[in-house]
Parts: sequence; C-alpha cells; structure tokens
Amino acid sequence: MSLKERIEADIKQAMLAKDKTRLTALRSIKSLILLAETEKGAPQALTPETELKLLNKAAKQRRESAEVYSNQFRSDLAETELAELAIIEEYLPQQLSEADLVEKLVEIIQRVGAQGPSDLGKVMGVAARELSGQADGKAISSVVSRLLNNTNA
Repeated sequence: MSLKERIEADIKQAMLAKDKTRLTALRSIKSLILLAETEKGAPQALTPETELKLLNKAAKQRRESAEVYSNQFRSDLAETELAELAIIEEYLPQQLSEADLVEKLVEIIQRVGAQGPSDLGKVMGVAARELSGQADGKAISSVVSRLLNNTNA
C-alpha cells in the first residue's frame, strides 16, 4: 500500500473518530503528495524516496514552527504543531538514537577515509544519502563535525 493510500484510509478513520488534529495533519500530508504528483515533469506515482522526503519536509516544518511559537510564548500553537509532528512521525521510519547515529557515522567516516574537518562534505554526502529518514540533517551534521574535529585532535 502506497503512502497516499495509507493516508487516505487514515483520513477516513480520523473523520469517523472526529479527531481534528489527526485529520489536519493527514490532510497536510495528502496535500504535499498531491502537489508533488501534479508538479511539472513528475512521474505518475511517487517513489518511496520521494514520499520519505515529503514526510521529512512536513516534520521539519512542524518542528521549526513549534520552536518559533515556543520562543514567542505561544504554547497553544506550539502544542498543535507538536501534536501534528507526532502524527507525521508515525509514517516515518524509526529515528536512530544518538548512540546508533554516532556508530553509523564512525563507520561511514572510516569507509570514506576522512581525516579531519576538511572532509566534512565528503562524509556528509554519503551520510545524508545512507541515513535519509533515519536522522535529522542537523543532527547528522553536528555529530559528523564533532567526530571529525575529535579525529584531528
């Protein structure tokens, strides 16, 4: 079952359950999917990688919005964004823990042969591709930077 089909089925369930927060989050995902499908030059069906990118984009938007709302002392709006984020994350692959992320990045650094901070781009290219959907890009970047700076010391 494709992501679109799962979302449509879950929208029906949310409507029957009268779960407004879930319905809003699911409709926003469906909207992103429909926009991607109707984009000029887009393939008929979205690939799983494209679907994953859409979900990551939606999750990132919710995280950033919640942070902005929290900084502006609008906890009511931040809570709404975080509730929608939790629903979106149900469709994302399991996120790596900090320890697992470090372990995988150390392996990538060794495989790529990175020696120090100057090899950040080389490592990030491979890490972003291999860990897509499993960890946030900012988290990957900060751990890679920390690891490369420690190998130099």
